[in-house]
Amino acid sequence: MKMREGQKRRIYEILEPSHMKDVSSKAYDFLLTTAVVVGLIPMTLKHENPFVRWIDIATSLIFILDYGLRLYTADYKMGYKSIKAHIAYVFTPMAIFDLLSIIPIITIFGRVSASLSLLRLFRVFRAAKLVRYSKSMIVIANVIRKVRKQLGAVFILVMVYILISAMLMFQLEPKLFDSFFDALYWATISITTIGYGDISPVTPLGRVITMLSALMGMAVIALPTGIITASYMAEITKKKTKYEL
Repeated sequence: MKMREGQKRRIYEILEPSHMKDVSSKAYDFLLTTAVVVGLIPMTLKHENPFVRWIDIATSLIFILDYGLRLYTADYKMGYKSIKAHIAYVFTPMAIFDLLSIIPIITIFGRVSASLSLLRLFRVFRAAKLVRYSKSMIVIANVIRKVRKQLGAVFILVMVYILISAMLMFQLEPKLFDSFFDALYWATISITTIGYGDISPVTPLGRVITMLSALMGMAVIALPTGIITASYMAEITKKKTKYEL
């Protein structure tokens, strides 16, 4: 039993980002990083071919094995011994990305419908697996997790403003928009200060709303940036203090 637990612990250590002297873990990190990069090659090609098919098969098998091993050692990752640890791990962000990254294997074997072929787009989730192997990205991920409530509040505020401005513009400029979705798209693009381009308001009130959207857009960029920067600096300062001690 102890030998089995020791083997399981060793598997967990190999799966996690490598330390300086852990050769096996370093080799596994290199394997997964290579598989992620190679697995994204099909996203750069317009048409499928046998070469792409074999890339998909090989990388998908590696990702399936990785997902299975991480699920097997989830109790070490979560920090407690229980079946609940494995269930809780399945719903963690990285585990979800891992699962989504292997879904495209469904489209490899046999002919698939047009709707199922869209699952190939899930290959892009493989890029998220690289976060594990970058210490800087891990710090940023921790920072975002800490300020997620503040960012969520900003996001809700922005969505409410987009919805209200789209409703107002849809009523004030009925000739400019064929549907409410067009107005919603205009409001979203305007708040990012990019501008719709093809559609410009003609009524004075419509132009006022457009100017407010541009000003709101600057706040949308500045507010989350300030929140993340402050939290990031606090995280870096904390790590430096620990190192100095």
